[in-house]
Amino acid sequence: MIKDEDVELENSPLSGELTRDGVTVRIEIYRIRDRGEGWSLEVVDHEGTSTVWDETFPTDQDAHREFCRTLEAEGIRTLLEARPSGNHH
Repeated sequence: MIKDEDVELENSPLSGELTRDGVTVRIEIYRIRDRGEGWSLEVVDHEGTSTVWDETFPTDQDAHREFCRTLEAEGIRTLLEARPSGNHH
């Protein structure tokens, strides 16, 4: 997540925790307030390791849909292993 004292982040209400197959991750969907930039998608595992998608999304719903698509296509454990290939790292 961006750590700059001059930057105010807007968190999406779609952010939150999800547990699947005994694994819990935190989904963070956020953007820089008042800049008109897209929404960032970050998934944080139980050890604090994060996976951040390279691209931003036009809406927070689009970011959440991408998370759900990745979850269904690759499984939750993909987010805990060595950084998956594709649109995120």
